[in-house]
Amino acid sequence: MIKVLIAEDHDLIRGALIALLSEERDIRVVEEVSRGDEIVPAVVGSKPDVALLDIGLPGIDGLEAAGLIKELEQPPPVLILTSVGTPGNFERAMAAGVRGFLVKDAPAHRLTDAIRVVARGERYIDFDVAADGGEQEIDTNPLTAREIAVLSAVAAGGRGSDLRSTLGLSIHTIRNYLAAARLKTGARSDEEAVRIARANGWLNEGPVAAGS
Repeated sequence: MIKVLIAEDHDLIRGALIALLSEERDIRVVEEVSRGDEIVPAVVGSKPDVALLDIGLPGIDGLEAAGLIKELEQPPPVLILTSVGTPGNFERAMAAGVRGFLVKDAPAHRLTDAIRVVARGERYIDFDVAADGGEQEIDTNPLTAREIAVLSAVAAGGRGSDLRSTLGLSIHTIRNYLAAARLKTGARSDEEAVRIARANGWLNEGPVAAGS
């Protein structure tokens, strides 16, 4: 049985990860935390076989926590699960000694495969990285073209009926796209999803055509 610690600050995502892993006969979640500064004490207390860490956590981020885990007497391998798979984060992850790096829009079976691989002491990287350690640009945009269009319209100040007329979509459909965008970015609100998407260069900042 592979014992897993999960560090994720969004309750919905953390709950979904626990539910997903509970379906696996050889994997068991033994601890869950929502803050980066809770990770090391939780690792010491629960002695997991794999520490599954998000990067963007309150307290300290997951990569800083990974560096602290590496200094423990018997450190578990760390698997990073993030929505922001930039070259900079990848390089920090490698420097912190992590064994796995996975983006959140990967299929569920890749997460369970990655856990098993890093539990064996092997390395699992879920995207093509240059041999020089990640200096090439990596396209990690988890959003679909429709989700980008809706978030871009919100970023431009669109609301309610304005969005409906701008995008040529029903309010119900727009809400579904916004919900998907919040989930993929790990945001708690539409405005936060816009900020995260904009910071990562995922938005179309020009005019949005109706029906796009």
